[in-house]
Amino acid sequence: MHDVAVIDDPGAAEVALDPVRARLLAELAEPGSATTLARQVGLTRQKVNYHLRALERHGLVELVEERRKGNVTERVLRATAASYVISPNALAAVEPDPGRSPDPLSARWLLAVAARLVRDVGDLITGAGKARKEVATFALDGEIRFASAADRAAFAEELTGAVTSLVAKYHDETAAGGRAHRVVIAVHPTVQRAERER
Repeated sequence: MHDVAVIDDPGAAEVALDPVRARLLAELAEPGSATTLARQVGLTRQKVNYHLRALERHGLVELVEERRKGNVTERVLRATAASYVISPNALAAVEPDPGRSPDPLSARWLLAVAARLVRDVGDLITGAGKARKEVATFALDGEIRFASAADRAAFAEELTGAVTSLVAKYHDETAAGGRAHRVVIAVHPTVQRAERER
């Protein structure tokens, strides 16, 4: 089971967003059968089986084992990931385009950049999985508390200068066999869980 998987197929996204199926995915962090899940979620085994077949068709759950009980074979399934992210690929006709109106101070532009990041990294993970390779990535995540808006602006200016300097130092347009990498740096207010749940 992966920690996070990216859903880039519109059909799989639709299936995963159904509240009952999303609940089943959460329950299947640990392997379970239609019978055990029916007790946990308060549905009939037949209804659970119907939803499980839809999840399995889209690769969101996988067969762990089959147990023979008399004339019946019980299928034990598990979610393919502990959590899922839906890629903008699933909404290709309306996916965000950061190139449309680049504005480094716009929260909506930041959201479009983040959506592209999810799409690109999801595509890289999928390609690397098929090739049985790892993806070379790096992420830095932290928190800073600014005393004032002026401090935040000064930080952004210094950060821009430092990154521009590093890019100039290491970027080599003519490197034979070199590979381009995208650098994304974002600064936004921290959202507390209580605020998210309001």
